Parts: sequence; structure tokens; C-alpha cells
Amino acid sequence: MKLNNLEFNFDDFAAEMAKLKNEKHFDYLITIVGEDFGEEEGLGCIYILENTDTHERISVKMIAKKVGESDFVIPTVCKIWKGAELLEREAYDFVGIKFLGHPDMRRLYLRNDFVGYPLRKDYDMSEENNKFPTTDEPAEDWTVEYNLNADGELVATKHRLFEEDDYVVNIGPNHPSTHGVLRLQTVLDGESIKKIYPHLGYIHRGIEKMCEGYTYPQTLALTDRLNYLAAMMNRHALVGVIEEAMGIELTDRIKYIRTIMDELQRIDSHLLFLGTNAQDMGALTAFLYCMRDREHVLNVMEETTGGRLIQNYYRIGGLQDDIDEYFVENCHKLCDYLKPMIQEYLDVYGDNVITHQRLENVGVMDKENIISYGCSGITGRASGWKNDIRKYHPYDMYDKVDFEEIVCDDCDNMGRYMNHIHELRQSISIIEQLIDNIPEGDFYVKQKPVIKVPEGQWYFSCEGPCGEIGVYLDSRGDKSPYRLKIRPMGLSYVSAFDEMLRGEKMADLIATGASVDIVIPDIDR
Repeated sequence: MKLNNLEFNFDDFAAEMAKLKNEKHFDYLITIVGEDFGEEEGLGCIYILENTDTHERISVKMIAKKVGESDFVIPTVCKIWKGAELLEREAYDFVGIKFLGHPDMRRLYLRNDFVGYPLRKDYDMSEENNKFPTTDEPAEDWTVEYNLNADGELVATKHRLFEEDDYVVNIGPNHPSTHGVLRLQTVLDGESIKKIYPHLGYIHRGIEKMCEGYTYPQTLALTDRLNYLAAMMNRHALVGVIEEAMGIELTDRIKYIRTIMDELQRIDSHLLFLGTNAQDMGALTAFLYCMRDREHVLNVMEETTGGRLIQNYYRIGGLQDDIDEYFVENCHKLCDYLKPMIQEYLDVYGDNVITHQRLENVGVMDKENIISYGCSGITGRASGWKNDIRKYHPYDMYDKVDFEEIVCDDCDNMGRYMNHIHELRQSISIIEQLIDNIPEGDFYVKQKPVIKVPEGQWYFSCEGPCGEIGVYLDSRGDKSPYRLKIRPMGLSYVSAFDEMLRGEKMADLIATGASVDIVIPDIDR
């Protein structure tokens, strides 16, 4: 969608945002984009919101107020939308905006001794200024909250992270139980969880900053290395926002093939989810069954794309190449093979009494809170929130196929697991509806050698395997993005861990991490 931003006065901002949430029901904060808008406007944020009843989307632009010589501030909205807590920390980390009233204004991805804010346009990118330190990161026992006093001066108030008698354990970073380099600093009372502080950024690569120096076609290679189990959807969101901004009309053949490829990728991701969920609970057999069948999915994709984990297939204006001559036949064989296998996953693991005991009534979060944290995708739908992008913001052929949005009211890890099972069947159905009807036509709409996007701001999202994957683009009419922000699927899940797991046992943390389907490169970017 092309953004037509609402703008509010600094003093009225918090009250106006509360009205949007409470009176106009914009209860889903999709993302916050911290941005350096240039010398004329300075630093600020774009807030993208959705009304979950009507699925209407709007955007708000807020320019930060300069305080003193070097501080920039915006009132926090984390008391309105809970998911804003980590989103505002991200904006502070990269742009340097301090959010007034935020209880934990620390860096989120970069080391706490990092100097500067890399997404500012005047940031020094020289090698000398960006040498990675060889020392350990200094430990943090305090955080800070910023507010303005009666004289309009910035005042910092320190808060202790841990009490003197708190027992703190680092869960992670290790594989496979925390799915990679995720560290959860966990305060325990015996085996019960009192508080969780997430530590991110162990594999942060600065992808959004890199895109500012790349041409639009060059940026595509970076998307496949985010959630590597959603490479098609990641790239789909990026090419989608560029194509919408440029007004590119795709052929029906491109739309059919993209939709089929997205669903093959979804099956790939869901199979790995079902396997690793079992592995994290100690059930190796189910993991091997799922990995066995995932190989068949990858074989079908590889014949056309040439890749297995990394899928360099979508281009701005279409596809890298046409489907291979056996693609239709192979898809039919795959669908016929997978249908009976789904019951096998349930027989060996999903309906096991131990699985039910480990997952039922664990990691519970109701619909209101799941929306407030922005936990979209299957996790949100397991709490009764209808949020499927394919249904409510359709793209390609999703408004032409018949499929069921899988929603339940279990609100727990078992509901999330079963939703993956049911979505496998829906993906197979979508592929079967399309595969024999792929029309003739071009697989690529030729573009100019140098692609330039018109001036403006756009946001485009796709339904990834574990949530909404979206791309915000601010173009100034050049061959490179002025600002490109990727909405990760998993960051909202991490933000919800503390409330979702408070009072649960330490082992339940592993079960919940497995059930919300986090992939760390997607979060860290």
C-alpha cells in the first residue's frame, strides 16, 4: 500500500495514538520504522497500524523533538501496544531516538558499548570507526527510563534489571533448543520463570543499512538469508513493494507460479517446524520422518530454482526462469505423497500423550494480548485472531483460490502445533487448484537496466510460514532505497515471551520457543 501518513503534534501524539487504538480500533501495531528523514525534517518514526475488525491499514508519521544539543525524543506507545517495547528499542538502537516513558531504553541488537547510530545518514561508515571489539560485552545490571521535566530537560531514571537475590540463568545461545543464537536472560524462582530479558543481534548483519548502498536488484540476494525457510516469501515481499511502487503489471503466469512456489515453501517450513518441535521435546523419530518428506519438497523446488535452502528465484518483474518441464507432474506426485504422511506425523508424535502434556495449557496467551504484541501468523490464529494476509490483503492468486483460514481458540502451544498440521493440508489444496491451470505467457516482464523507484513510501506484506513478513520502502527517486525496513516475523514472538511464560517452568520455555516457530536470522537481520 502507498502510505498517506497522518501527522500529530508532539504534545498530542500519545493521546492521539491512544484514540486510534481505543476509539478507532487500530489494535494491531504492525511495525515501527525509525528513520532519518534528512536535514529538513530530521529523525522520526513511521507507525503502521491495522484495525483487526475491518483490516483497514493506516500509517502515522512522527518527527522527533530535539532536546539539548544531541538528543531526539518521541513519547512511547508501549503502554498502548505491548509489542512497541522492542520495536522502540530497535529504533533507539539504530537511529538514536529516545522514547519518553519507555521502561527499558537499552540497545536491542548492537552491543551496549557500540558508539553511534548506524541508520543515521551522517553515520561514519569507515573501517576505522567500525572495528569489531575483541573484548567481552560489558554486563548490564541497570536500564534507564527517559522523561522530560517541567523545564523541558531530558531526565534519566535508572532501574535495576535484577534484584540482589534474583537467580539468573542464560537460556541460550545454543542450538537446537533456542533455535540458534537467541539468548534469554531468565530470572527463576526454583524452576518457575519470574522474568525474561531477550538478547538479540548475535548474527545481526546490518541488512537494512546495506540496502541503502545497493541497487534494487542487488538488494534481492539479502532476503533469502533472513528466514531461510521462507526465502520465497521474503523475496516476494521485497519485489512486491518495488513492483507496486513502479506500477508493474505481472502476467497471470507469474502470479500462478509465485503462488505455487510460496505454498511449496510453506510446506517446507511447516515440515521442519513439526520435526524440530518434536526434536526439542526429545522425540527424534518424528524429526527424521519430517526431514525425510521435506527432501521431496526441496527436490520439486530445486528442479526449477536450482536452490534448496536459498531460493534465488523471484525478480523485479517476474521470475528468474520458467518452471522446468516436469514441474507440474512433480507437484502432483508430491501432493499425492504428502497427504497420507500428515497422519503419520500425528501417530508418531502429535497425538502422543507426552506431547499433549508438554504442550497443552503451556505458553498461553489470549487474543487481546496476542494482538497487542503483534504475534501474527499461526501463533495469532491459535488464539482466535483472524489475520491471514492471503485472505485480508490478497496478492497474486490468493483471492482466486478456495482455502480455509485455520483458526482455533486454544491459545496454547498445542493449538499452534495443530494449526501447522491443518495448514499443510490447505497448502496442498492450493497447489492442486492451481497446478493444472498455469496459463501461457511471459515469466518475466522486462525492466530497464537501471531500476529507479518513484518518490514515495510504500508497505507490502506476505503471509510467511510463521507470520507477516513485510517491507517498508522510502524512495527518493534514486536507484537505491533511501530507507528499507524489513518487518521480521519472529520479533513479536520474542517480545511476548516474558508475559507468555511468567509462572511457567523452565522446560516450558523450550516447548514454547519450539511452538511459536522462531528463526533467528529473521529476527536479527
